[in-house]
Amino acid sequence: MGRFTRAYLEAALWASTDEGGEPLDGLYTVDDLAPEALAAAKDDCEDFQATYGADFAGREARAGADFWLTRNRHGAGFWDGDWPGDVAKRLTEASHAYGSVDLYVGDDGKLYFTS
Repeated sequence: MGRFTRAYLEAALWASTDEGGEPLDGLYTVDDLAPEALAAAKDDCEDFQATYGADFAGREARAGADFWLTRNRHGAGFWDGDWPGDVAKRLTEASHAYGSVDLYVGDDGKLYFTS
């Protein structure tokens, strides 16, 4: 798994909580993702990188986390000043086009995404 995808998934864990409000990153790791959830995340990350990777070459880990935060409209992301203006705008619009997804714990104890 590449730096972009790992950072995306780690951001998903620390930015998400269980039903009791506990941050998922204190309870779960990337290894707890259901296979289909991991595959969906990899697909989104690979697609985003294939199209926009030139905009963040050398900063893949930061971009992966910002992709999660921006697509889910958290209070930080590509738009918050760490990226050049034109790049920030392009990556923000691209992230929003992927739509929001939520991470949740399934009945089997595995992590899944829902939109």
